Amino acid sequence: MRRRRFLSVAWLICLAVVLVAPSVYADGVILPDDPGRGWLSIVYHDVTVTIRDGVVTTRVDQLFRNETGSDIEGRYVFPLPPGAVVTSFTMWVDGVAHEARVLDADEARVIYEAFVRRAIDPALLEYVGRDALAARIFPIPSDGERRIEIAYTELLTAENGVYRYRYPLDTERFSARPLERVSMAVDVEASEPLAAVYSPTHRMTVERTSPFAAAGSYQEHDVLPSGDFLLYYGVAVSDLGTSLLTYRVPGEDGYFLLIATPPPLTSGDAPLPKDLVFVLDRSGSMSGAKIAQAKEALGFILENLNPDDRFAVVAFSDYVEAQATALQPVTSDAVAHAIAWSARLEATGGTDIDAALSTAFPLFEETGRPRFVVFLTDGEATAGETDPVAIAANALASNTVDARVFVFGVGYDVNAVLLDQLASENRGTTNYVLPGEDLELALSAFYRKIASPVLADLSLAIAGVDTFDLHPRVLPDLFLGAQLLVLGRYRTAGEARVTIAGATRGTPTAFTSLQIFPEVALDASFLPRLWAGRKIAHLLNQIRLYGESDELIDEVIALSRTHGIITPFTSFLIEEDGLAAEEMADAVRAATAPASGASAVSGASSLQKLAQAETVPLDASGERVRTVGDRTYYLRDGVWIDSTYANEPTVDVVAFSAAHFDLTEILPWIGPHLALGDRLIVAVGDTFLRIGDTGVEALTPDLMDRLTR
Repeated sequence: MRRRRFLSVAWLICLAVVLVAPSVYADGVILPDDPGRGWLSIVYHDVTVTIRDGVVTTRVDQLFRNETGSDIEGRYVFPLPPGAVVTSFTMWVDGVAHEARVLDADEARVIYEAFVRRAIDPALLEYVGRDALAARIFPIPSDGERRIEIAYTELLTAENGVYRYRYPLDTERFSARPLERVSMAVDVEASEPLAAVYSPTHRMTVERTSPFAAAGSYQEHDVLPSGDFLLYYGVAVSDLGTSLLTYRVPGEDGYFLLIATPPPLTSGDAPLPKDLVFVLDRSGSMSGAKIAQAKEALGFILENLNPDDRFAVVAFSDYVEAQATALQPVTSDAVAHAIAWSARLEATGGTDIDAALSTAFPLFEETGRPRFVVFLTDGEATAGETDPVAIAANALASNTVDARVFVFGVGYDVNAVLLDQLASENRGTTNYVLPGEDLELALSAFYRKIASPVLADLSLAIAGVDTFDLHPRVLPDLFLGAQLLVLGRYRTAGEARVTIAGATRGTPTAFTSLQIFPEVALDASFLPRLWAGRKIAHLLNQIRLYGESDELIDEVIALSRTHGIITPFTSFLIEEDGLAAEEMADAVRAATAPASGASAVSGASSLQKLAQAETVPLDASGERVRTVGDRTYYLRDGVWIDSTYANEPTVDVVAFSAAHFDLTEILPWIGPHLALGDRLIVAVGDTFLRIGDTGVEALTPDLMDRLTR
């Protein structure tokens, strides 16, 4: 069933205001008077965002450099968010401060359309319909620079308790070369305790400086940013802060993202005590740097255990050694003894994974404490039981206390399918450390994440609306400083009672909040793609671990094509349409066949990242797949084609004709889609428009009625 085909254009015009139009907020660009001389380079682009109870001040600092070899003059334009108030603008030239003025949407449209016609480039069409800050740029000499600083304020409004901030970093078409630096620094404070602080678009590092404040940062170098920066934050109304983001167009099932955030520990609190068994592969293949780094990482973990924790260490090759026959309390003597014991280990012999795990699990006791196995290996089973299916079954049977198994696979010689199955079936995760990567650093970073459990044995209940297809299927434990993200679909709308239950110190605990699942929600257009990434990862894991089926393969292909998610397993989807479905299924089978080796580890690692992704996965195909809002476009023979298009008749419109520009007036939402290029097929309700060399040059009344009714 094709998405959105049934929508009336009247509804799409309404959708424009909420869904697509916000993506036109943009970083500033200098439009040269003579586009033939080339574009300036944006050297750096730094943005500082200060949020105080929904009042946002955004400060922008950009440096432009003229590397065209000719003098360049033009106009600086900065499209503004709705309701934004410019508080300062600074551009210094030879000691003189230049002024700028705010243009209303109609004045800005004249500038954009004039430049599009002159440059024969539709990129600026995404900016139509917005006020703008504009300043005249007098000649910039070759190799000259202009630094521009802007500050503006805006007011965010909470929807269902969640605030949303957007700042685009779409400089891809407006810089002659990659930026040396792009950065976002965000400082959030609220009068109530903060719940989620989350960016679905960029890998932002977030530090919670207090229950009421958080600082986030994102920085990249030598990059051409091509997507908006989005930030969501909410305030906590209970001990477990719960935020809900939704996306739903009329007539379709909706998408949701539930974010649960544990409160920070106060001075009188202590993290939950846990039991941990470290299982270390000391077979011959671990010799050299690997065993040395593993010992250092073990020392770091032991020295950073919490006072009420207990631990044990197991080492294995073709036989198993345990540092102690029972879990030990964390004392300085016990930790020192374990570190000294591990220091004497030598890498030699084969690999008996089955015996190692069979020794580790009985060390745990039936208590209310979280129980973790950290299992590190660099090879396949070569001693004892070597059948991966039997090893996984034996581990599951031995794990009578429901310990979580966190696996570290080191190098390319591991059986990735076995390691993923051990982690998946025992409610843990797999981490792959590739050759050349620092094992000690990876293990230390991992331990910091699980050092302080807050809530174990989680379950989620949503009463009042019909939800389905939730991911992850089995909820992980919740740790201090982390956020639980659950993605899913919903059929019915309304108010729901959302309960997250678990155990704290062995005592059942539940947190309940009331959340609204709306009939129509159009802001979080990234959600369908983020959900699809989790769904694809789940399906591919099922194929890898338990065998393929036509139904699973068909679903992977459909989701990948619809949402434009390219993985090492589905990169064939960017090929031309001549590839038949059966051939694509064969490609999935071939890609998922290896159990060990570089391709197996790479694929397993990619799936793990996709399954845990907190940001919308980036297109691995580069310039052949693009997303605008919740739509995906594929480049075929120079034409950007909506993924829902299936060779239906089209209404053809000549690019850069009067009809082309009139579309942005009668369909305000369409600008960012037309900005993809001058060869495009885009869905407007039940009609597909083809932008190209031939077609109508003026919109007739009948056609306008068809597109807007």
